[in-house]
Amino acid sequence: MIAKEQIGKQLTAEVEQPAPKTKGLPMLKLSTIFAMTFGFFGVNMAFSLQSSQMGRIFQTIGADPTKLGFFFILPPLAGMVVQPLIGKYSDMTWNRFGRRMPYLMIGAPIAAIVMILLPNAGSFGFGYASLAALMFGAITILFMDLSSNVCMQPFKMIIGDMVNEDQKDKAWSWQQSFSNLGGVLATVFPFLLTWFGVSNVAPKGEVPMSVKMAFYIGAAVLLATSVYTIWSVHEYDPITYARYHGISEDQHKKQASLWSLVKKAPRSFWEVSAVQLFDWFAFQYLWTYGTGAIAQNVWNTSNPASAGYQAAGNWFGIMTTVESLAAVIWGFAVLSRTKPTQRKLWFRIGLIMGGVGFIWIFFIHSQMMLILPFALIGMSYLTMQTESLSLFTESLNGENEGAYLGLFNCGICLPQIIASVASFALFPLIGKSMPGMIVIAGIMMFIGAFMVGIIHPALSDKSTNK
Repeated sequence: MIAKEQIGKQLTAEVEQPAPKTKGLPMLKLSTIFAMTFGFFGVNMAFSLQSSQMGRIFQTIGADPTKLGFFFILPPLAGMVVQPLIGKYSDMTWNRFGRRMPYLMIGAPIAAIVMILLPNAGSFGFGYASLAALMFGAITILFMDLSSNVCMQPFKMIIGDMVNEDQKDKAWSWQQSFSNLGGVLATVFPFLLTWFGVSNVAPKGEVPMSVKMAFYIGAAVLLATSVYTIWSVHEYDPITYARYHGISEDQHKKQASLWSLVKKAPRSFWEVSAVQLFDWFAFQYLWTYGTGAIAQNVWNTSNPASAGYQAAGNWFGIMTTVESLAAVIWGFAVLSRTKPTQRKLWFRIGLIMGGVGFIWIFFIHSQMMLILPFALIGMSYLTMQTESLSLFTESLNGENEGAYLGLFNCGICLPQIIASVASFALFPLIGKSMPGMIVIAGIMMFIGAFMVGIIHPALSDKSTNK
Protein backbone atom coordinates (compact mmCIF):
# COMPACT_ATOMS: atom_id res chain seq x y z
CA MET A 1 0.00 0.00 0.00
CA ILE A 2 1.31 3.44 -0.95
CA ALA A 3 1.95 6.11 1.68
CA LYS A 4 -0.28 9.22 1.72
CA GLU A 5 2.47 11.54 0.47
CA GLN A 6 3.19 9.15 -2.40
CA ILE A 7 -0.50 9.09 -3.27
CA GLY A 8 -0.60 12.85 -3.49
CA LYS A 9 2.50 12.93 -5.69
CA GLN A 10 1.05 10.29 -8.01
CA LEU A 11 -2.29 12.05 -8.37
CA THR A 12 -0.58 15.33 -9.22
CA ALA A 13 1.30 13.60 -12.03
CA GLU A 14 -1.65 11.68 -13.42
CA VAL A 15 -4.60 14.06 -13.04
CA GLU A 16 -5.31 17.37 -14.72
CA GLN A 17 -5.61 20.33 -12.38
CA PRO A 18 -8.26 21.24 -11.48
CA ALA A 19 -9.75 17.76 -11.47
CA PRO A 20 -13.47 17.68 -12.23
CA LYS A 21 -15.03 14.33 -11.60
CA THR A 22 -17.55 12.12 -13.32
CA LYS A 23 -18.83 9.29 -11.14
CA GLY A 24 -16.00 10.14 -8.74
CA LEU A 25 -13.16 9.59 -11.22
CA PRO A 26 -11.01 12.63 -12.14
CA MET A 27 -10.17 13.94 -15.58
CA LEU A 28 -6.86 12.45 -16.71
CA LYS A 29 -4.12 14.16 -18.65
CA LEU A 30 -3.98 13.17 -22.30
CA SER A 31 -0.44 11.93 -21.73
CA THR A 32 -1.79 9.47 -19.15
CA ILE A 33 -4.48 8.21 -21.52
CA PHE A 34 -1.81 7.84 -24.19
CA ALA A 35 0.38 5.78 -21.86
CA MET A 36 -2.43 3.39 -20.96
CA THR A 37 -3.62 2.95 -24.55
CA PHE A 38 -0.47 2.97 -26.69
CA GLY A 39 0.67 -0.41 -25.40
CA PHE A 40 -2.20 -2.00 -27.34
CA PHE A 41 -0.11 -1.21 -30.44
CA GLY A 42 2.21 -4.10 -29.63
CA VAL A 43 -0.46 -6.45 -28.34
CA ASN A 44 -2.44 -6.17 -31.55
CA MET A 45 0.63 -6.88 -33.63
CA ALA A 46 0.43 -10.38 -32.17
CA PHE A 47 -3.31 -10.72 -32.78
CA SER A 48 -3.11 -9.19 -36.27
CA LEU A 49 -0.31 -11.46 -37.39
CA GLN A 50 -2.25 -14.37 -35.97
CA SER A 51 -5.55 -13.44 -37.64
CA SER A 52 -4.10 -12.39 -41.02
CA GLN A 53 -1.58 -15.21 -41.40
CA MET A 54 -3.06 -18.13 -39.47
CA GLY A 55 -5.16 -19.50 -42.35
CA ARG A 56 -2.18 -19.13 -44.66
CA ILE A 57 0.20 -20.85 -42.23
CA PHE A 58 -2.03 -23.86 -41.62
CA GLN A 59 -2.87 -24.37 -45.27
CA THR A 60 0.82 -24.01 -46.13
CA ILE A 61 1.80 -26.80 -43.71
CA GLY A 62 -0.93 -29.03 -45.14
CA ALA A 63 -4.23 -28.40 -43.31
CA ASP A 64 -7.37 -29.48 -45.17
CA PRO A 65 -9.35 -26.28 -46.03
CA THR A 66 -12.56 -28.02 -44.94
CA LYS A 67 -11.05 -28.51 -41.47
CA LEU A 68 -9.66 -25.00 -40.99
CA GLY A 69 -12.42 -24.22 -38.50
CA PHE A 70 -10.85 -26.64 -36.01
CA PHE A 71 -7.69 -24.57 -35.70
CA PHE A 72 -9.68 -21.35 -35.31
CA ILE A 73 -11.60 -22.77 -32.35
CA LEU A 74 -8.52 -22.84 -30.13
CA PRO A 75 -7.78 -19.07 -29.83
CA PRO A 76 -11.27 -17.97 -28.70
CA LEU A 77 -11.49 -21.01 -26.42
CA ALA A 78 -8.28 -19.84 -24.76
CA GLY A 79 -9.74 -16.34 -24.40
CA MET A 80 -12.88 -17.67 -22.71
CA VAL A 81 -10.78 -19.41 -20.09
CA VAL A 82 -7.96 -16.94 -19.53
CA GLN A 83 -9.59 -13.52 -19.58
CA PRO A 84 -12.20 -14.09 -16.82
CA LEU A 85 -9.48 -15.63 -14.62
CA ILE A 86 -7.06 -12.75 -15.23
CA GLY A 87 -9.88 -10.31 -14.46
CA LYS A 88 -10.94 -12.07 -11.29
CA TYR A 89 -7.48 -12.50 -9.79
CA SER A 90 -6.18 -9.09 -10.83
CA ASP A 91 -9.18 -7.57 -9.02
CA MET A 92 -7.65 -9.02 -5.85
CA THR A 93 -4.05 -8.13 -6.71
CA TRP A 94 -2.25 -5.08 -5.39
CA ASN A 95 1.51 -5.14 -5.00
CA ARG A 96 4.55 -2.96 -5.66
CA PHE A 97 4.07 -3.35 -9.43
CA GLY A 98 0.38 -2.41 -9.41
CA ARG A 99 -2.87 -4.24 -9.84
CA ARG A 100 -3.07 -5.12 -13.54
CA MET A 101 0.55 -4.58 -14.63
CA PRO A 102 2.00 -7.73 -13.00
CA TYR A 103 0.00 -9.84 -15.43
CA LEU A 104 1.35 -7.89 -18.39
CA MET A 105 4.86 -8.46 -17.06
CA ILE A 106 4.23 -12.22 -17.21
CA GLY A 107 2.27 -12.42 -20.46
CA ALA A 108 4.42 -10.27 -22.75
CA PRO A 109 7.64 -12.36 -22.66
CA ILE A 110 5.73 -15.62 -23.10
CA ALA A 111 3.75 -14.20 -26.04
CA ALA A 112 6.97 -13.05 -27.70
CA ILE A 113 8.52 -16.52 -27.45
CA VAL A 114 5.44 -18.21 -28.90
CA MET A 115 5.31 -15.68 -31.75
CA ILE A 116 8.76 -16.86 -32.75
CA LEU A 117 7.73 -20.53 -32.67
CA LEU A 118 4.41 -20.35 -34.57
CA PRO A 119 5.63 -19.60 -38.12
CA ASN A 120 8.21 -22.37 -37.75
CA ALA A 121 5.54 -25.05 -37.40
CA GLY A 122 6.60 -26.56 -40.74
CA SER A 123 10.34 -26.17 -40.22
CA PHE A 124 11.11 -28.91 -37.72
CA GLY A 125 11.07 -31.84 -40.13
CA PHE A 126 7.61 -33.10 -39.21
CA GLY A 127 6.62 -33.44 -42.88
CA TYR A 128 3.91 -31.85 -45.05
CA ALA A 129 0.37 -32.36 -43.73
CA SER A 130 1.72 -34.61 -40.97
CA LEU A 131 -0.20 -34.92 -37.74
CA ALA A 132 2.89 -33.79 -35.82
CA ALA A 133 3.22 -30.56 -37.82
CA LEU A 134 -0.47 -29.74 -37.50
CA MET A 135 -0.54 -30.55 -33.79
CA PHE A 136 2.57 -28.44 -33.18
CA GLY A 137 0.90 -25.56 -34.99
CA ALA A 138 -2.36 -26.03 -33.08
CA ILE A 139 -0.65 -26.17 -29.68
CA THR A 140 1.51 -23.17 -30.53
CA ILE A 141 -1.46 -21.08 -31.61
CA LEU A 142 -3.23 -22.08 -28.40
CA PHE A 143 -0.32 -20.87 -26.25
CA MET A 144 0.06 -17.76 -28.36
CA ASP A 145 -3.53 -16.84 -27.70
CA LEU A 146 -3.28 -17.69 -24.01
CA SER A 147 -0.30 -15.38 -23.56
CA SER A 148 -1.71 -12.67 -25.84
CA ASN A 149 -4.91 -12.65 -23.79
CA VAL A 150 -2.88 -12.27 -20.60
CA CYS A 151 -1.25 -9.23 -22.23
CA MET A 152 -4.49 -7.75 -23.52
CA GLN A 153 -6.62 -7.78 -20.37
CA PRO A 154 -4.54 -5.34 -18.29
CA PHE A 155 -4.90 -2.69 -21.00
CA LYS A 156 -8.67 -3.02 -20.99
CA MET A 157 -8.99 -3.13 -17.22
CA ILE A 158 -6.96 0.00 -16.45
CA ILE A 159 -9.40 2.03 -18.53
CA GLY A 160 -12.26 0.75 -16.41
CA ASP A 161 -10.21 1.42 -13.28
CA MET A 162 -9.00 4.93 -14.06
CA VAL A 163 -11.04 6.65 -16.81
CA ASN A 164 -14.31 8.52 -16.21
CA GLU A 165 -17.33 8.46 -18.54
CA ASP A 166 -16.50 11.80 -20.16
CA GLN A 167 -13.14 10.45 -21.33
CA LYS A 168 -14.03 6.79 -21.77
CA ASP A 169 -14.99 6.95 -25.45
CA LYS A 170 -11.75 8.78 -26.13
CA ALA A 171 -9.74 6.17 -24.22
CA TRP A 172 -11.43 3.18 -25.87
CA SER A 173 -11.16 4.71 -29.35
CA TRP A 174 -7.50 5.64 -28.79
CA GLN A 175 -6.78 2.14 -27.57
CA GLN A 176 -8.48 0.58 -30.58
CA SER A 177 -6.82 3.09 -32.93
CA PHE A 178 -3.36 2.25 -31.61
CA SER A 179 -4.39 -1.37 -31.82
CA ASN A 180 -5.14 -0.88 -35.49
CA LEU A 181 -1.86 0.95 -36.04
CA GLY A 182 -0.17 -2.15 -34.66
CA GLY A 183 -2.26 -4.15 -37.08
CA VAL A 184 -1.05 -1.94 -39.93
CA LEU A 185 2.58 -2.60 -39.08
CA ALA A 186 2.04 -6.30 -38.53
CA THR A 187 0.07 -7.06 -41.66
CA VAL A 188 2.13 -4.96 -44.05
CA PHE A 189 5.41 -6.61 -43.05
CA PRO A 190 5.13 -9.77 -45.22
CA PHE A 191 4.38 -7.60 -48.25
CA LEU A 192 7.18 -5.10 -47.55
CA LEU A 193 9.71 -7.79 -46.71
CA THR A 194 8.90 -9.52 -50.00
CA TRP A 195 9.28 -6.20 -51.80
CA PHE A 196 12.72 -5.76 -50.21
CA GLY A 197 13.78 -9.18 -51.48
CA VAL A 198 12.96 -11.54 -48.61
CA SER A 199 11.67 -14.83 -50.01
CA ASN A 200 7.89 -15.19 -50.13
CA VAL A 201 8.05 -18.84 -51.20
CA ALA A 202 9.45 -21.85 -49.37
CA PRO A 203 9.77 -25.62 -49.75
CA LYS A 204 6.46 -27.44 -49.60
CA GLY A 205 5.13 -27.52 -46.06
CA GLU A 206 7.25 -24.58 -44.81
CA VAL A 207 6.16 -21.01 -44.16
CA PRO A 208 8.00 -18.36 -46.25
CA MET A 209 10.76 -16.33 -44.59
CA SER A 210 8.76 -13.13 -45.21
CA VAL A 211 6.10 -14.40 -42.79
CA LYS A 212 8.62 -15.68 -40.25
CA MET A 213 10.45 -12.36 -40.09
CA ALA A 214 7.15 -10.51 -39.65
CA PHE A 215 6.45 -12.60 -36.54
CA TYR A 216 9.96 -12.03 -35.20
CA ILE A 217 9.62 -8.25 -35.56
CA GLY A 218 6.16 -8.39 -34.01
CA ALA A 219 7.54 -10.19 -30.97
CA ALA A 220 10.15 -7.46 -30.44
CA VAL A 221 7.58 -4.65 -30.75
CA LEU A 222 5.20 -6.41 -28.33
CA LEU A 223 7.94 -6.53 -25.70
CA ALA A 224 8.98 -2.90 -26.25
CA THR A 225 5.48 -1.41 -26.04
CA SER A 226 4.57 -3.52 -23.02
CA VAL A 227 7.65 -2.30 -21.18
CA TYR A 228 6.68 1.30 -22.04
CA THR A 229 3.21 0.88 -20.55
CA ILE A 230 4.50 -0.91 -17.44
CA TRP A 231 7.01 1.90 -16.88
CA SER A 232 4.62 4.79 -17.61
CA VAL A 233 1.27 3.84 -16.08
CA HIS A 234 0.87 4.33 -12.33
CA GLU A 235 -2.25 2.57 -11.15
CA TYR A 236 -4.32 3.89 -8.25
CA ASP A 237 -3.58 2.34 -4.88
CA PRO A 238 -6.47 0.69 -2.97
CA ILE A 239 -7.31 3.81 -0.92
CA THR A 240 -7.45 6.12 -3.94
CA TYR A 241 -9.29 3.57 -6.07
CA ALA A 242 -11.93 3.06 -3.39
CA ARG A 243 -12.40 6.81 -2.92
CA TYR A 244 -12.83 7.49 -6.64
CA HIS A 245 -15.25 4.59 -7.15
CA GLY A 246 -17.19 5.11 -3.95
CA ILE A 247 -16.59 1.61 -2.56
CA SER A 248 -14.98 0.20 0.56
CA GLU A 249 -11.20 0.01 0.72
CA ASP A 250 -11.19 -3.75 1.26
CA GLN A 251 -13.43 -4.40 -1.77
CA HIS A 252 -10.57 -6.00 -3.68
CA LYS A 253 -10.30 -8.69 -1.01
CA LYS A 254 -13.75 -10.05 -1.83
CA GLN A 255 -13.68 -13.30 -3.78
CA ALA A 256 -17.07 -13.67 -5.42
CA SER A 257 -17.13 -16.65 -7.78
CA LEU A 258 -17.30 -16.03 -11.51
CA TRP A 259 -20.60 -17.90 -11.64
CA SER A 260 -22.16 -15.66 -8.98
CA LEU A 261 -20.97 -12.62 -10.93
CA VAL A 262 -22.57 -13.98 -14.09
CA LYS A 263 -25.88 -14.47 -12.29
CA LYS A 264 -25.98 -10.85 -11.11
CA ALA A 265 -24.41 -9.31 -14.22
CA PRO A 266 -25.89 -5.99 -15.37
CA ARG A 267 -28.49 -6.07 -18.10
CA SER A 268 -26.09 -4.58 -20.65
CA PHE A 269 -23.79 -7.60 -20.23
CA TRP A 270 -26.39 -9.84 -21.89
CA GLU A 271 -27.73 -7.30 -24.36
CA VAL A 272 -24.38 -6.28 -25.83
CA SER A 273 -23.23 -9.92 -25.84
CA ALA A 274 -26.31 -10.83 -27.90
CA VAL A 275 -25.22 -8.33 -30.56
CA GLN A 276 -21.65 -9.58 -30.44
CA LEU A 277 -22.86 -13.10 -31.18
CA PHE A 278 -23.34 -11.92 -34.76
CA ASP A 279 -20.54 -9.42 -35.37
CA TRP A 280 -17.73 -11.61 -34.02
CA PHE A 281 -19.19 -14.59 -35.89
CA ALA A 282 -18.68 -12.51 -39.04
CA PHE A 283 -15.08 -11.53 -38.35
CA GLN A 284 -14.12 -15.12 -37.58
CA TYR A 285 -14.98 -16.00 -41.19
CA LEU A 286 -12.98 -13.06 -42.52
CA TRP A 287 -9.89 -14.27 -40.67
CA THR A 288 -10.46 -17.90 -41.64
CA TYR A 289 -11.36 -17.49 -45.31
CA GLY A 290 -10.10 -14.02 -46.26
CA THR A 291 -6.87 -15.18 -47.93
CA GLY A 292 -8.64 -18.02 -49.72
CA ALA A 293 -11.45 -15.73 -50.91
CA ILE A 294 -8.98 -13.26 -52.41
CA ALA A 295 -6.97 -16.11 -53.96
CA GLN A 296 -10.10 -17.51 -55.64
CA ASN A 297 -11.55 -14.18 -56.77
CA VAL A 298 -8.39 -12.36 -57.87
CA TRP A 299 -5.69 -14.98 -58.51
CA ASN A 300 -8.09 -17.77 -59.55
CA THR A 301 -6.35 -20.38 -57.43
CA SER A 302 -7.11 -22.45 -54.36
CA ASN A 303 -3.71 -24.20 -54.23
CA PRO A 304 -1.86 -23.07 -51.08
CA ALA A 305 1.50 -24.11 -52.58
CA SER A 306 1.09 -21.83 -55.61
CA ALA A 307 2.79 -18.46 -55.96
CA GLY A 308 -0.63 -16.95 -56.63
CA TYR A 309 -2.03 -18.17 -53.32
CA GLN A 310 0.99 -16.82 -51.41
CA ALA A 311 0.61 -13.51 -53.25
CA ALA A 312 -3.03 -13.46 -52.16
CA GLY A 313 -1.85 -14.06 -48.60
CA ASN A 314 0.36 -10.98 -48.84
CA TRP A 315 -2.48 -8.97 -50.37
CA PHE A 316 -4.84 -9.99 -47.59
CA GLY A 317 -2.21 -8.58 -45.25
CA ILE A 318 -2.23 -5.33 -47.22
CA MET A 319 -6.03 -5.23 -47.11
CA THR A 320 -5.86 -5.78 -43.36
CA THR A 321 -3.52 -2.78 -43.33
CA VAL A 322 -6.11 -0.76 -45.27
CA GLU A 323 -8.69 -1.95 -42.76
CA SER A 324 -6.53 -0.80 -39.88
CA LEU A 325 -5.66 2.60 -41.40
CA ALA A 326 -9.33 3.31 -42.08
CA ALA A 327 -10.10 2.33 -38.48
CA VAL A 328 -7.42 4.66 -37.10
CA ILE A 329 -8.69 7.65 -39.09
CA TRP A 330 -12.28 6.81 -38.17
CA GLY A 331 -11.39 6.39 -34.51
CA PHE A 332 -9.53 9.68 -34.08
CA ALA A 333 -11.82 11.72 -36.35
CA VAL A 334 -15.23 10.39 -35.29
CA LEU A 335 -15.40 7.95 -32.39
CA SER A 336 -13.08 9.86 -30.05
CA ARG A 337 -15.64 12.67 -30.20
CA THR A 338 -18.64 10.45 -29.54
CA LYS A 339 -20.92 11.46 -26.67
CA PRO A 340 -22.35 8.84 -24.30
CA THR A 341 -25.81 9.54 -25.77
CA GLN A 342 -24.58 8.52 -29.25
CA ARG A 343 -22.99 5.16 -28.51
CA LYS A 344 -25.88 2.98 -29.58
CA LEU A 345 -26.41 4.91 -32.82
CA TRP A 346 -22.78 4.57 -33.87
CA PHE A 347 -22.78 0.90 -32.92
CA ARG A 348 -25.58 0.25 -35.42
CA ILE A 349 -23.97 2.40 -38.15
CA GLY A 350 -20.69 0.53 -37.70
CA LEU A 351 -22.27 -2.89 -38.12
CA ILE A 352 -24.14 -1.81 -41.25
CA MET A 353 -20.89 -0.56 -42.80
CA GLY A 354 -19.30 -3.90 -42.02
CA GLY A 355 -22.14 -5.85 -43.60
CA VAL A 356 -21.84 -3.83 -46.80
CA GLY A 357 -18.07 -4.35 -46.87
CA PHE A 358 -18.22 -8.12 -46.40
CA ILE A 359 -20.80 -8.74 -49.12
CA TRP A 360 -19.04 -6.33 -51.49
CA ILE A 361 -15.91 -8.52 -51.39
CA PHE A 362 -17.82 -11.37 -53.07
CA PHE A 363 -18.33 -9.29 -56.23
CA ILE A 364 -14.78 -7.93 -56.58
CA HIS A 365 -12.11 -9.50 -58.81
CA SER A 366 -9.60 -6.66 -58.78
CA GLN A 367 -6.82 -6.16 -56.24
CA MET A 368 -7.21 -2.40 -55.98
CA MET A 369 -11.00 -2.43 -55.79
CA LEU A 370 -10.76 -4.48 -52.60
CA ILE A 371 -9.55 -1.33 -50.82
CA LEU A 372 -13.08 0.09 -50.58
CA PRO A 373 -14.84 -2.81 -48.82
CA PHE A 374 -11.88 -3.37 -46.50
CA ALA A 375 -11.95 0.31 -45.50
CA LEU A 376 -15.60 -0.10 -44.51
CA ILE A 377 -14.77 -3.28 -42.61
CA GLY A 378 -12.00 -1.47 -40.71
CA MET A 379 -14.32 1.34 -39.62
CA SER A 380 -16.87 -1.25 -38.58
CA TYR A 381 -14.34 -3.26 -36.59
CA LEU A 382 -13.18 -0.30 -34.51
CA THR A 383 -16.73 0.96 -33.97
CA MET A 384 -18.08 -2.34 -32.71
CA GLN A 385 -15.21 -2.74 -30.24
CA THR A 386 -15.31 0.82 -28.94
CA GLU A 387 -19.07 1.11 -28.55
CA SER A 388 -19.63 -2.38 -27.13
CA LEU A 389 -17.07 -1.74 -24.38
CA SER A 390 -18.43 1.73 -23.66
CA LEU A 391 -22.04 0.54 -23.51
CA PHE A 392 -21.12 -2.28 -21.15
CA THR A 393 -18.67 -0.53 -18.82
CA GLU A 394 -21.02 2.39 -18.20
CA SER A 395 -23.07 -0.12 -16.16
CA LEU A 396 -20.16 -1.05 -13.86
CA ASN A 397 -19.45 0.64 -10.53
CA GLY A 398 -15.83 -0.32 -9.85
CA GLU A 399 -16.52 -3.58 -8.03
CA ASN A 400 -15.25 -6.74 -9.74
CA GLU A 401 -14.50 -4.64 -12.83
CA GLY A 402 -11.70 -6.85 -14.08
CA ALA A 403 -13.70 -10.03 -13.63
CA TYR A 404 -16.64 -8.56 -15.51
CA LEU A 405 -14.45 -7.41 -18.39
CA GLY A 406 -12.98 -10.90 -18.55
CA LEU A 407 -16.43 -12.49 -18.54
CA PHE A 408 -17.58 -9.98 -21.14
CA ASN A 409 -14.83 -11.26 -23.40
CA CYS A 410 -16.69 -14.59 -23.53
CA GLY A 411 -19.24 -12.71 -25.63
CA ILE A 412 -16.42 -12.18 -28.12
CA CYS A 413 -14.90 -15.66 -27.94
CA LEU A 414 -18.07 -17.78 -27.95
CA PRO A 415 -19.31 -16.47 -31.32
CA GLN A 416 -15.94 -17.31 -32.86
CA ILE A 417 -16.19 -20.87 -31.56
CA ILE A 418 -19.77 -21.17 -32.84
CA ALA A 419 -18.70 -19.82 -36.23
CA SER A 420 -15.81 -22.28 -36.46
CA VAL A 421 -18.03 -25.25 -35.57
CA ALA A 422 -20.74 -24.06 -37.97
CA SER A 423 -18.17 -23.85 -40.77
CA PHE A 424 -17.90 -27.64 -40.85
CA ALA A 425 -21.46 -27.72 -42.18
CA LEU A 426 -21.68 -24.36 -43.98
CA PHE A 427 -18.48 -24.59 -46.02
CA PRO A 428 -19.42 -27.82 -47.85
CA LEU A 429 -23.05 -26.64 -48.10
CA ILE A 430 -22.09 -23.62 -50.24
CA GLY A 431 -19.77 -25.64 -52.47
CA LYS A 432 -16.58 -24.96 -50.52
CA SER A 433 -16.65 -21.35 -51.69
CA MET A 434 -14.46 -19.13 -49.52
CA PRO A 435 -15.95 -15.94 -51.04
CA GLY A 436 -19.35 -17.41 -50.16
CA MET A 437 -18.32 -17.67 -46.50
CA ILE A 438 -17.56 -13.94 -46.54
CA VAL A 439 -21.12 -13.30 -47.77
CA ILE A 440 -22.44 -15.26 -44.79
CA ALA A 441 -20.30 -12.99 -42.60
CA GLY A 442 -21.94 -9.93 -44.13
CA ILE A 443 -25.42 -11.28 -43.44
CA MET A 444 -24.43 -11.81 -39.81
CA MET A 445 -23.33 -8.17 -39.53
CA PHE A 446 -26.74 -6.96 -40.75
CA ILE A 447 -28.47 -9.17 -38.19
CA GLY A 448 -26.18 -7.70 -35.52
CA ALA A 449 -27.14 -4.16 -36.60
CA PHE A 450 -30.81 -5.08 -36.15
CA MET A 451 -30.09 -6.58 -32.72
CA VAL A 452 -28.58 -3.31 -31.44
CA GLY A 453 -32.17 -2.27 -30.77
CA ILE A 454 -32.36 -4.57 -27.73
CA ILE A 455 -29.63 -2.66 -25.85
CA HIS A 456 -30.75 -0.41 -23.00
CA PRO A 457 -27.85 1.95 -22.23
CA ALA A 458 -27.31 2.97 -18.62
CA LEU A 459 -26.40 6.58 -19.47
CA SER A 460 -27.71 7.27 -22.96
CA ASP A 461 -30.85 9.23 -23.68
CA LYS A 462 -33.22 6.47 -24.77
CA SER A 463 -35.21 8.79 -26.95
CA THR A 464 -32.23 9.34 -29.24
CA ASN A 465 -31.28 5.68 -29.58
CA LYS A 466 -34.42 3.86 -30.59
